[in-house]
Amino acid sequence: MSDRLPGYRGLALRALLDIGAEIGDLIRIIKDDTILEGILIPRSEYGDDKHVVIKIKSGYNIGVEITPTTKLERIGAETKPAFISPPPPERRTDLPTVTILGTGGTIASRVDYRTGAVRPVISASDLYSIVPELSDIAFVETEILFNIFSEDLTPRHWSIMAETVAKHIARGVQGVVITHGTDMMGYSAAALSFALQNLPVPVILVGAQRSEDRPSSDAATNLIGAVLAASRAPFAEVAVAMHETPSDDAIILHRGTKVRKCHTSRRDAFKTINAKPLARIIDGSIQMLAEDYRPRDQNRKLILKPNFDDRAALIKFYPGMSPKIIDWHVSEGYRGIVLEGSGLGHIRRECFPAIKRAIENGVVVAMTSQCIWGRVNMNVYSNGRDLLAMGVIPLGDMLAETALVKMMWALAQTKDPNEVKNLLLTNVANEFSERTVENIEPPRAVK
Repeated sequence: MSDRLPGYRGLALRALLDIGAEIGDLIRIIKDDTILEGILIPRSEYGDDKHVVIKIKSGYNIGVEITPTTKLERIGAETKPAFISPPPPERRTDLPTVTILGTGGTIASRVDYRTGAVRPVISASDLYSIVPELSDIAFVETEILFNIFSEDLTPRHWSIMAETVAKHIARGVQGVVITHGTDMMGYSAAALSFALQNLPVPVILVGAQRSEDRPSSDAATNLIGAVLAASRAPFAEVAVAMHETPSDDAIILHRGTKVRKCHTSRRDAFKTINAKPLARIIDGSIQMLAEDYRPRDQNRKLILKPNFDDRAALIKFYPGMSPKIIDWHVSEGYRGIVLEGSGLGHIRRECFPAIKRAIENGVVVAMTSQCIWGRVNMNVYSNGRDLLAMGVIPLGDMLAETALVKMMWALAQTKDPNEVKNLLLTNVANEFSERTVENIEPPRAVK
């Protein structure tokens, strides 16, 4: 493996060394009747030794297998690609003030041509400057909190987010936008929904499925929708702003406690579960879809409860699950367990003694369902009724992820298991509904 050609070895490395190529050079590959040109980029250290990877003009990376008949040519040394933030547009002070808080994720990422990887390198200020349309929507201020992918966030990061949002709301901003990685955005949205109570203005989390440098990126459109919502929406809640469909027609706003990422890569990956979405943005107009929302009121006093206790676990039940899993969490000092049970809220009877021991040791145990739609009803079958009698708390149609976050939040508010139970059963931020809403997906946007 060469320092000049990181990730390359074997046949591919020899072919590149033969033409004197370096990372960042423009090269031509002639393979059979196909001619390809692009910038040579590094390979993964775990890749094979037969492929050369180039970035073509469309912005996509392609790998070409090197065979004895493949010809490579070095066209020339290109200026190594690097992102230079353009100057921000002129700001208008007559517009509402919105703070954008940066935490990282794909929406704040670009390809690092030194390594070929997607890295969180764009600050919130960069996002403002590369989406000049924002200057016609709001007077945007920016602050970078973290520069990490969402899988690296912890409950401590949720606390910092909540405290920072509270600081900016106290200054009088009309809304707050948080740029966030999509994978764990539902967890953070739920956490902020519990930590930021009695909100006077909207707090909008926004992400992107595809980084800003890709031709199919959804970053700019999502960010514009988020700033529109933060500055002008009539509600004052925590919400997630993402594409409603794969096209750029509309941005949908999901309530922070009812949203789940349902696809790994589609631009419309996020769905509101067991409820209506809060609102839709189409052609710059905000259409409210939910009737039961908290209205914006700049004079309302925010109640900040930013603490979380991470001694809580989400345990997904599966056939043959050992009760030792539950015993282990008790022995390790966990104070709360959310069970993701089957169907209406069940797990195998062999686990019942372990659950009983957990509850007797002061551990709060709650039940959600593995099903996406519907709610737990533990009164229907004997296993469910026995779990209820044991003290397991049914959480209705609450998402399992939201239930875990709420458990962490409730455990930080009190040390009394009975008070934790009462908090779990209190509808703090529309995390559960009294009845099941029979809508599978929100209505599609129509232009």
